Amino acid sequence: MQCDEDCRTAGFGKTERPVGWEGDGELSRVKLVRHCERGKPAGTDRLHLQALSHSFTLDCNVYVQSWRAGERVMKSISGFITSQLKLKVNVEKSAVARPWARKFLGFSFTSGTKPKRRIAPQALNRFRERVRELTQRTRGIDLKEMIEELAIYLKGWRGYFAFSETSTVLQRLDQWIRRRLRCFVWRQWKTGHRRYVELRKRDVGDKLAAQTAGSNQGPWHISMSPALSIALSDAYFDAIGLPRLSDKRRA
Repeated sequence: MQCDEDCRTAGFGKTERPVGWEGDGELSRVKLVRHCERGKPAGTDRLHLQALSHSFTLDCNVYVQSWRAGERVMKSISGFITSQLKLKVNVEKSAVARPWARKFLGFSFTSGTKPKRRIAPQALNRFRERVRELTQRTRGIDLKEMIEELAIYLKGWRGYFAFSETSTVLQRLDQWIRRRLRCFVWRQWKTGHRRYVELRKRDVGDKLAAQTAGSNQGPWHISMSPALSIALSDAYFDAIGLPRLSDKRRA
């Protein structure tokens, strides 16, 4: 479809503690009506639009100054969509709620008097699940191959979510990823003798290397040990091509 004007979502109202209405449904024609008043989309009519409406959906948020206003606006817009445009609104995914209780395109807001853009919890959960898949010790690949695959995903994810304003979340994810990779390497070294040799090769002192290699602690605990922080430092992972999510300069 083509429009005479650029179709963009507009925000309504401004407040320090806004209430948001989020709608999820076949709302795309709302924008066509609002932004294409000079003429219908090229080569289409209402029947054609009705057929096309089943091919995609659109999410939107409307921000107002109070809960009562949110309920009023939701009722008004929902009525317009269903009665005038003959479209459906997904009632299960539509609600009046505080902005930090809702998500939009993977983002949400922090609470407080000065809200910040944050990554929605659901998006963070999906991210962790994907990283776990990519860093499984049973994949049968070496660290270099693992980081090459992981880097592709991390760069794309960072490019999208670098828009968030909660940098500490990205820093914690960086730490978590490196800890998982240290676990992977520790398991690959397998025996106490090899672990000792590998630690010594990476400038870990003799006594500390022996203590760590002989430890009966599990890989997750060892991944935070001083020995692995030296042998598999952040600088080491930087050097072999692991991107940092918190490095927004490269997003």
